[in-house]
Amino acid sequence: MSSGARVTVVVTGRDRLRALTRSLPLHPRPVILVDNGSADGTARFVRRHFPDVHVTEAGRDLGTTARDIGAQMAGTPYVAFADEDSWWAAGALERAADVLDAHPRLAVLCARVLVGRDQRLDAASERMRRSPLGVEPDLPGPSVLEFPAYGAVVRREAFLDAGGFDDVILASGEDERLAVDLAAKGWGLAYVDDVVAHHHPAPAGDPRDGQARAARNAVLAAVLRRPWRVVARRSFEALRGGSAGRSGLRTALRDLPRALAGRRALPAPVERARRRLERPGG
Repeated sequence: MSSGARVTVVVTGRDRLRALTRSLPLHPRPVILVDNGSADGTARFVRRHFPDVHVTEAGRDLGTTARDIGAQMAGTPYVAFADEDSWWAAGALERAADVLDAHPRLAVLCARVLVGRDQRLDAASERMRRSPLGVEPDLPGPSVLEFPAYGAVVRREAFLDAGGFDDVILASGEDERLAVDLAAKGWGLAYVDDVVAHHHPAPAGDPRDGQARAARNAVLAAVLRRPWRVVARRSFEALRGGSAGRSGLRTALRDLPRALAGRRALPAPVERARRRLERPGG
């Protein structure tokens, strides 16, 4: 780690060695790779060909909680997340660190994510850019309560204090619970348009898998923090979502006891902000 580093890039992944060989050279150092039990020799290859990348092997697929391991290991005040197929634009993390330094209440800086070779704006970035929550005086951009992890730079202290990502909500929508918990603790989350990340996702597989996972996570995220009417609405939406939605609801019911064990209500202002984002056109 360079003595002047302010941001550590934490990369997580599993069996995506080819994508990593493209993205790892593009990350400013320091970089921590948390390997989620790859069977394609990822850890061995990276140690040999990228000796300046710190590799830790989870031994199994920890999903999004692998990011927590990387954040715990980081020795910098800020952590930038990346997937195997994403990377940060040149100078982006220096800019992000400057913004975080200048805004001490900011816990999550949400970048402008450009997708694919045509560099189209990520749908989540478009929503955050138009956030109806406005710009708070002590934050650098529109307030948000969502973020794609591969386009986020977090204040390490705040991230860990809020519990990081958890093993109830799997990939797809894993940011919702963390975002509202940070807001409940008084932290700010904001979109900053001039901090840029790139994402080149692999071609999607069966879309029903992603739809089922999204339905599951939407229900469980509501169980963890939202009023029961939101849980009911999301469950009904899953039922109406065809076979994929019903599959997601079934898996949500299987994991319901764990979500109930961690359930707690949000402060009223945070719940109102979350409802505002969910209104049509919000």
